[in-house]
Amino acid sequence: MSKPIYILNGPNLNLLGTREPEIYGTSTLSDIETGLLRLSANNALVFRQTNHEGVLIDWVQESAEKGAVLILNPGAFTHTSIALHDALKACAIPIIELHLSNPEAREAFRHVNFVAPIAQGRIAGFGAYGYELALKAAQRLILQEG
Repeated sequence: MSKPIYILNGPNLNLLGTREPEIYGTSTLSDIETGLLRLSANNALVFRQTNHEGVLIDWVQESAEKGAVLILNPGAFTHTSIALHDALKACAIPIIELHLSNPEAREAFRHVNFVAPIAQGRIAGFGAYGYELALKAAQRLILQEG
């Protein structure tokens, strides 16, 4: 059996659909997960969200051991978490950084990024559709490695 694609979501993403819909859209995280499950083909998905930095780091470490690819929407931890940066550096699987909005087009504090230097690629600014793009990229990476 092949390893799953991990899709991990950081703080406040549980509020999708209601939090600043003009920036993040109206799709909920559950809507996004349902859509990805339809598109996952033969790839198993592990889809999770947490508001807690340590939990996210534990899941990153788990993905490194049990996953094929990590798709990570770190939310605000992108700009603040050196601990997440260090956990990602220890991750030997491909990492795709994902953001619903384009952080560079927003406030200056969002321009700091502790994830980008480690990620193989980055998808930002396409709203919920970015998750589909990230899944397609992950599937392609798996095929290339297979």
